[in-house]
Amino acid sequence: MGRAFEYRRAAKEKRWDKMSKLFPKLGKAITMAAKESGTDPTTNAKLRTAIQNAKAENMPKDNIENAIKRANQKDIASFSEIIYEGKGPHGVLVIVECATDNPTRTVANVKSYFNKAGGQVVPNGSLEFMFNRKSVFELELSNINDLEELEFSLIDAGCDEIEVNENTVYVYGDYTSFGAIAQKLEELNIDVKKSSLQRIATSPIELSEDQMNDVEKMLDKIEDDDDIQQVFTNIA
Repeated sequence: MGRAFEYRRAAKEKRWDKMSKLFPKLGKAITMAAKESGTDPTTNAKLRTAIQNAKAENMPKDNIENAIKRANQKDIASFSEIIYEGKGPHGVLVIVECATDNPTRTVANVKSYFNKAGGQVVPNGSLEFMFNRKSVFELELSNINDLEELEFSLIDAGCDEIEVNENTVYVYGDYTSFGAIAQKLEELNIDVKKSSLQRIATSPIELSEDQMNDVEKMLDKIEDDDDIQQVFTNIA
């Protein structure tokens, strides 16, 4: 599961190298979390995670604080979290997670991205069984004294796999175990670089370079949209 996730993460980060696109998405996640459950990260786990992920991308402290403050502004838009599923070129399956204040605009845009690439949006639930929802935590390998001991400590919290890629340790668990794993890592005094809920394909597909270029053109359009928060595919 890690390889598929890693490919998408690396590709996404390459496309999001311009901070003008990345920071607004991170800020929106912070504002939504603060508006939903309060502006104190010590009592709002979702906000704490959003801030943690923003810091991992070197988002300035002022940007983070301003995103939290926006949650208390009366004129701040109410965002809805919406999921769209679609089929792209060359058999690629795509799940798109959105945060939007205008669902009509967002669905029109998402449909256009798929249609122009020769794909289509499909009814929600059509592709859900093709992906496993996973909690994913990224840790610095240098902060771990004993990987076996760490895995043993996290099993009761819901961890089902640990992988190491260069200097990063990836901890995977069912999406329902996100809170329990996060709490256990805090108890173990292990800093988390990033944490998120991912959708990992159960049957990844291989694409040629030319096919991948076709798909990337569509994914670039989707991920450049300000309403899009995360995109997941079944690319191996």
